[in-house]
Amino acid sequence: MNDRLKALADAGVSIWLDDLSRERIETGNLAALVAESGVVGVTTNPTIFAAAISKGERYAAQVKELKASGADVKTTVFELTTTDVQNGCDIMRPVYDATGGVDGRVSIEVDPDLAKDTDGTVELAKRLWERVDRPNTLIKIPATVEGLPAIAATISEGISVNVTLIFSLERYRGVMDAYLYGLEQAAANGKDLSSIYSVASFFVSRVDSEVDKRLADDSPLRGKAAIANARLAYEAYEEVFGSDRFKALAAKGANTQRPLWASTGVKDPAYPDTMYVSELVVADTVNTMPEKTLEAFADHGEVRGDTVHGTYDEARQVIADLEAQGIGYDEVVELLEVEGLDKFEASWTELLETVQTELDKA
Repeated sequence: MNDRLKALADAGVSIWLDDLSRERIETGNLAALVAESGVVGVTTNPTIFAAAISKGERYAAQVKELKASGADVKTTVFELTTTDVQNGCDIMRPVYDATGGVDGRVSIEVDPDLAKDTDGTVELAKRLWERVDRPNTLIKIPATVEGLPAIAATISEGISVNVTLIFSLERYRGVMDAYLYGLEQAAANGKDLSSIYSVASFFVSRVDSEVDKRLADDSPLRGKAAIANARLAYEAYEEVFGSDRFKALAAKGANTQRPLWASTGVKDPAYPDTMYVSELVVADTVNTMPEKTLEAFADHGEVRGDTVHGTYDEARQVIADLEAQGIGYDEVVELLEVEGLDKFEASWTELLETVQTELDKA
């Protein structure tokens, strides 16, 4: 295993790959990344699947079969993506077994057009869980206001969840509360809490992208907001999962909901390409990386120990300094959530169009 990636894993960061394709599965690439790069999990989204399906012929036979059976485009998407996630889960299963269920996970997302439909989200989460039928799957649910009760309801059914699209600290606290409430309901329903896992995907780079464009080119605050926000999220995580409320659940076997740093590919070439990895090294976290970021860290990433503890006051000062310059935290994170949902929906439309093209050709 690569020494730099091993040092990252030894520091308590689970390395997940933000990509999946049938080509990665069938060529042995994913298995190689597990063996050589310490990849212990996989996340997916509609954009990732659209790119995979449009690039290769590996989906053609299944598309042809589905078309012959009369499947419409949404059914075809459901079958193609759940098949990939099933196979990805099988490759990751040894990691899942070795880590007692903590890692070895593959995430699949509910349809983004259900982001504001609580009941529809819960129903689809159950269908995806049953169809993939692997204990190491995670169902991705966006952290919208409507998503919070869906997260709680899904957890209460004993289904493991990756909560995605978190930008604000307030919403993150709502996510953690939904998780704990779901666990409490699961316990009341007689579920085995030790089998329920969850991560909370806190988006990083997009915060800097939005804040930096409001700052002067020479501002010392450029490139500071995203890391400060994520570090304060970890402070909130420690508070919630150190509470008496969680301790009561832990006594029944409950697991913490680990923070997952998402959107960790650097978008501004002025910044180090491993910045959102090296500056967020702390135990009990996940960093899901595009392959480009994974390769960059393997080549020249640095692990300088824990880069989160001891930074909370500095992080709060960054947010205060931005507010003093008229850059309102609440306004920024609210805008990012709206834009994030728009991007989710656009990527879902792209996936439907890609699959429809393949159906037309089949």
